[in-house]
Amino acid sequence: MQTQSIAIPFKNKLNSPLTKKGITVLQINLGKRCNLACTHCHVEAGPKRTEELSPEVCEQLISLIHKFPEIQIVDLTGGAPEMNYGFKPLVEAARASGKQVIVRSNLTIYFEDGFADLPEYFAQNQIRVVASLPCYLADNVDKMRGAGVFDSSVKALQWLNQVGYGKKPNLILDLIFNPQLPTDEKFSLAPEQSNLEQDYKMFLQEHFNIVFNNLFAITNLPVGRTKMHLERRKLYTSYLQFLESHFNPSTVEHLMCRDELSIDYLGNVYDCDFNQIMNLPAKNRNGETLTVSKLLKAGSLDLISEIQTAAYCYGCTAGCGSSCGGALL
Repeated sequence: MQTQSIAIPFKNKLNSPLTKKGITVLQINLGKRCNLACTHCHVEAGPKRTEELSPEVCEQLISLIHKFPEIQIVDLTGGAPEMNYGFKPLVEAARASGKQVIVRSNLTIYFEDGFADLPEYFAQNQIRVVASLPCYLADNVDKMRGAGVFDSSVKALQWLNQVGYGKKPNLILDLIFNPQLPTDEKFSLAPEQSNLEQDYKMFLQEHFNIVFNNLFAITNLPVGRTKMHLERRKLYTSYLQFLESHFNPSTVEHLMCRDELSIDYLGNVYDCDFNQIMNLPAKNRNGETLTVSKLLKAGSLDLISEIQTAAYCYGCTAGCGSSCGGALL
């Protein structure tokens, strides 16, 4: 295994400590159960994983959603979030509280037994669907996500279009682009997002009559399966150095970790999804780790004095920046 080796630790690259703004986004990882095992998955989810939300933590999260009106967005992820315990109760609690719900969907889940109701359920609850489609070419998608995934994804997108997604203003359908994982030191950042979006829209419309709203171009951060891929090829250190060399200080103001809390299926609190996967928990002003129950007991979401950072944070700040909502600039 390669050791982390960069010229300047991320924390030292900043002019001041990285602090939270007001919390408006609650991102919840419901578990690691998934019908796919994608090569770039930072969560390392898959069909053999069993970890998922418990009823107790689900109830705490529902209380959190109801208690704090400043939460504007409840962002549900996984694994395939739809497969894990608590998905629909959390959707319905958030919608009842007037919050926007995002589901990060792999699309293929709709064709698994017991999940054929999802497109209609999404539409009924006006859930914003953010779907992984790392390329508009079948070969590239299947290499990253598994044989036949592109064809299933196309059928799923057409299904979502049929129920109004991408067409009605309250049914938003966004796609996510990820670069192919590198096999040598010819690294690259994601292409310019708006131009790539137009390429996606033209190709998908022309070939499949698919429409969608936005494309999010996301950098592959060296965590999870991406990190393992890089380490196997002895590219981990050089990829970190590549990301550091493209650090853009203008992205720092817009980092997603600044206005969100990331919650895992055990109820632990993190500054972002990547810190969650790398087990770097958020801490309060006394250096204590946080849980959902502690937030409820304190009656506040604003307990974190400084965001925890690591070398992979260069991935979110390289070039135009990267977040769960795509480019930052």
